[in-house]
Amino acid sequence: MPMERAQRFVDALLKLEEHGDIDSLVALFADDAQVSNVASPSIFSGADGARRFWTEYKGTLGQVKSTFRNMIESGDRVALEWETQGTAHNGAAVAYEGVSIIEWDGDRIRRFFAYFDPHALGQELA
Repeated sequence: MPMERAQRFVDALLKLEEHGDIDSLVALFADDAQVSNVASPSIFSGADGARRFWTEYKGTLGQVKSTFRNMIESGDRVALEWETQGTAHNGAAVAYEGVSIIEWDGDRIRRFFAYFDPHALGQELA
């Protein structure tokens, strides 16, 4: 199936965003995974790190929904172009877009990194 890995990630992310189900997403990450984004000073390691990363993501944005313009999969690499909209816990509307690069090792994610303009997101969360 050509987009199997991309779709597995997207489906798990939507479960987190819609229902708060973090376990489906964390289960995709390898024990030695590295997870981060341009706004984070830290690289989160392993499944526990992935859990912390995605817990912070969901904790920052109360209601959130991501849509995907492009999903590209080649070998063990996935690129996702997305837009995320929602509401911050302070009630402010949030909308930002970016690209996530995912490296897979078999059926587990070994690296996830998201690129977006952190200044735009910071202004909306202020």
